[in-house]
Amino acid sequence: MTRYAVYAVPGLLGESDDPIAAGLRSTVEAWYARPEFHDLTVDARRYGFHATLKAPFRLAGGRTEADLRAAADAFAASHHCVLLPALRPANLGRFRALLPHGDDSAIRMLADEAVRSFDVFRAELDDADIRRRRPETLSARERVLFEQWGYPYVFEEFRFHLTLTDPIPPARESEIDSAIAAHFAKDGHGCDVLLRSIALFIEREPGAPFEVLSAHPLATPSADADLQETA
Repeated sequence: MTRYAVYAVPGLLGESDDPIAAGLRSTVEAWYARPEFHDLTVDARRYGFHATLKAPFRLAGGRTEADLRAAADAFAASHHCVLLPALRPANLGRFRALLPHGDDSAIRMLADEAVRSFDVFRAELDDADIRRRRPETLSARERVLFEQWGYPYVFEEFRFHLTLTDPIPPARESEIDSAIAAHFAKDGHGCDVLLRSIALFIEREPGAPFEVLSAHPLATPSADADLQETA
């Protein structure tokens, strides 16, 4: 069964639009490609370089892919580009990810609005969806959010992150942390990055890699100037 997701992907529009974001994306993709760590980037590579705004979902009855793309166009056109402050590798539980360090209120607001706006396209959770999320491992609040919105890490539980690894065994933490620090020493370490678009991703069948379906530019060029004045 096909699933869709709404993701934030810095650098998706290309180097001509933003060489810093495009360079960061290239650096992360080079990290995923390192064969010595393939056993710890299986899911990271399958989902691709992204941060979740609206988690993967099946289309609700009566909704089409064309409807979803039109909604993504409208959503993006009504929201400005978002500054992601000081992105750098950090721990996220047993995962490693690029996290913003600074005021992340703008990206949190964008994510909150994406969760609400795109929920009309989400089919109700089925048994497979519920089993995949392992609700018995969730807190009481996460369980409520999962049942209402199809994903437990939304609103106050949301934390913007660009995933670099799958869960890391404790015995390999030092090795992986050193490798990540060296890999991102020049690019993608402490950069302010402008998110210029949202993207629709598609999983064409269960277990297939997520692919970029379409990119939807945020705001108008004037938003860049506004962000620079307030940065």
